[in-house]
Order: sequence, then structure tokens, then C-alpha cells
Amino acid sequence: MDSYTVLYLMLGLVQLKLLLEQTTQRRKKRPNRRYWVHPTVSRRLTKGHFHTLYHELRRYPQKFYDYAHMRVSTFDALLEILRPRLMRARTNMRLPVSAEERLLVTLRFLATGESFSALHFQFLLGKVTIHTIVHDTCDAIWILLKDAVMPEPTEERWIEISKDFEKNSNFPHCIGALDSKLIRIQMPPNSSSKFCNYKKYFSVLLMAIADSNYNFVAIDVGTYGSSTDSQVFRNSAMGKRIMDGRFHIPSPRPLEENGDVFPYVIVADDAFSLSTSIMKPYPKRGLDVKRKVFNYRLTRARRFVECTFGILTNKWRVFRGAIQMNPNNIDTIVKSACVLHNFVCQKEGGYNFDDSLTHDLEDVSWPSVRSTNEACNLREKFANYFMSPAGELPSQYSKI
Repeated sequence: MDSYTVLYLMLGLVQLKLLLEQTTQRRKKRPNRRYWVHPTVSRRLTKGHFHTLYHELRRYPQKFYDYAHMRVSTFDALLEILRPRLMRARTNMRLPVSAEERLLVTLRFLATGESFSALHFQFLLGKVTIHTIVHDTCDAIWILLKDAVMPEPTEERWIEISKDFEKNSNFPHCIGALDSKLIRIQMPPNSSSKFCNYKKYFSVLLMAIADSNYNFVAIDVGTYGSSTDSQVFRNSAMGKRIMDGRFHIPSPRPLEENGDVFPYVIVADDAFSLSTSIMKPYPKRGLDVKRKVFNYRLTRARRFVECTFGILTNKWRVFRGAIQMNPNNIDTIVKSACVLHNFVCQKEGGYNFDDSLTHDLEDVSWPSVRSTNEACNLREKFANYFMSPAGELPSQYSKI
């Protein structure tokens, strides 16, 4: 045996010794586990909420709605879509958590915003188990529902949305109402300022376009740091697609026969920059009648996205407090709640109007950016149209 072989063997023995010492240290630090399954959790099949309440609540539709925030028929339809991804194999060690229970735990988390500790005592499932269930179920909801209830808009879909806006808010060529909200989250460990916004709390940013039927057309979830960067929207995935013309927005068309050509636009508030794709109101100082009329018409269209956020947060109250979850999983929670909002509204044929009146989500305040002359001229063109006989409001609406 030569000297090199001996050296390699000695190095191997040293590495093995270090590995054994590290393993021993980890075992010493790990607390002794008293139970394989805690006695409280072992009574899940007889004392847990799912096994004591689920079948009873199904007999009383209003009570089921109060508990799950959706009708029994909607729950069953959602369950059938998710069941293949929620089912787990049965083993000799224990019974798997059923797809029904996984879905109910997740809906209860979204509907109440309760902590995993509270859900642990209700459903008698381990905290880590509940965390895994909520994340996996929300991930399945987003993946399996997004193409059905929030598909990528086509040119035909945008035109259909614009017709609804003209009917419901008297704003022609409007293809959506845009807004952004801050979603509070629990302070992540070692996060620095990545999730800390200018209001000095931790959050993620939800940008959404809504139609006039209170559905989300498109959403974008991301981080919003402490810097009030005016380019946040332009640098987001949604903003890039809108500004680069990759959102299938229809080409400009006349509002009336032989009339001037107008582009299709998205209405927004002062937080966004005025452009040929996004219309925002005039500054509030020194407004003449024409500009007041434009702001009024734009507000009539923009209120739909505010109401949509109101419906979302009043049904899924996880948004009313700081979401206590790993930041890497927050996006999944927010996106799944948005597609659930669309799914429930479409299945149940509407919404509770009282839910749309208020919400606790914080608006985002970005510094204004100088608009191009082309964008300003387009806003003026819309304002002139609203003052013309062809563009004025129907007689049943009171005048400003």
C-alpha cells in the first residue's frame, strides 16, 4: 500500500469521524419525542371538526355557507375538480386525510384567517400537517382553476368586457379597471427590507384588473420594498405585457360610425402613470366642467375594481390580518383566493352587495411620473367626447 492510498484512507476516516460527531450533536439538541401521535390528535376521527360537523352542516345549507363561505353545491363542484390532486395513498401506518377534509381545512383558513395553531385545535391535525395541507390545496386551486375562471384574455374577450363596461358604467372602450393593494404578511426571518413597504410594515403587492361583473381578469403578485419606486408597475409582469403590447388588447376603433378612432384603455387611479393604455383622472385642483365630467365617468368605471377587492376581502378574511405563512408560499395563497373569488361568483351567480362596500386593504402610493403628450391628448380626447351629444350620459342619470 503506497503513501497516497494511506493518506486518502486517513482523510476518509477523519471525515467519517466529523460526520458522526455532527450527527451526535444534532441528536443531543433534538428534544425527546414523547408521543408518536399526541393523544389529542389521536382523537381526530371522533372529536375533530370535520368528523363532527361536516356531515351535519351539509344538512343545513345556510350553516354550511356560514362555515365554508360557499354553497354545498359549489363545494362539491370544487371538490370534484381538486380530488385527483388532493387524494393520498393509504398506508399501514395511518389513514390519510381525505380530500374533503383537506379542502375544508383550507377554506376555513381562507375564510377566517385563523392561525395554524387555532386550526390544529379545531381539526385535531398537526400544525405542520395543516401548513402542508393549506399550501398544497391552494397550489391545486390555482393550477386547476386559473385557466377555467381566469383565462388569459383574448382580443374577443377584451371587446366583450368593454361592451359590459359601456353598459354598466357608460365608459366606452374600457377593457378593465386596474388597482393595486398591499397584503399584510408576518415579518419573514432575515428578510431585510425586501418585504417592508413605505408604511413600515411587511407586505406583498397584489395588482389586479377587474371587469364590470366583479371578476378578476388578470392578477400579479409580487414584493414591494421600502423604496417608493415609480417603475414598480412598469417592471411587473402585468405592466410589461400592457406597455409592450403583448396583452392581446384590440387595435383602436371608432366609437361611432364615421367617428374618431379611440384606443381601448384600462382605467386606474392616481397611483398609476397616464399612458395611451391606462387612463387616470385629472388632478383635483382647478377643474373645469369638462374635466369634472371626465373624472366622474372614469370613477364610475374604476369603482368596479374597488368593489371586487371588497367582495374578496369580506369573503376570504385571511386578507384582514397579517398572513402567517412562509413568504415563498404567500403568492400561492393570494392567487388561489383570487381564482376562488371568480369560481364562487360564477358558480353562485352573483355576490353579496354589502360585501363590496368596504375593505381593509391598503392602497399603494407611487410618486407621479410625467405623462407623454400623446397620453395627455388622448385623455383630453375622451373628455371632449363625454361633453359631446354622442358621448353624454343618458337622461336617467343626474347631471354634475
